[in-house]
Amino acid sequence: MVYFEDIAVGQTAKFGRYEVTRDEVVQFATAYDPQPFHLSDEAAAQTHFGRLSASGWHTCAMTMRMLVDNITERKQAGLGSPGLDELRWLKPVYPGDVLRVETEVLSKRASQSRPEMGSFQSAVRVYNQDDVLVMTMQSIGLIRVRDY
Repeated sequence: MVYFEDIAVGQTAKFGRYEVTRDEVVQFATAYDPQPFHLSDEAAAQTHFGRLSASGWHTCAMTMRMLVDNITERKQAGLGSPGLDELRWLKPVYPGDVLRVETEVLSKRASQSRPEMGSFQSAVRVYNQDDVLVMTMQSIGLIRVRDY
């Protein structure tokens, strides 16, 4: 199990593989971000996207899936997150893209009010199959302290 004490500032990780499908792009957009360029090839062709693209919020959801899969695989004693900072969608994500994640721990601190937990901030970078950076954010993770 990975606990607060095991997290090191500067620690990096590379993980995940998420294949973006047209059906999922349209399904997500229909439910949560029904802008024409996320729903229609014809409408998207008339924009700077040039073709159907995933919602940025969908990119966040796909990234979250890869983050949670990694946390589960590593057996991290995670306790959720109070939020994130500096979310940026840098390039469009298209059906057929294959996404992956890289993280770097930027800082960590023990909780003053909840001694059973600490937090750490990570830079999260999402790349497509061509190693093009498509999204960045800084996440804050809560994690259990060992033997509390």
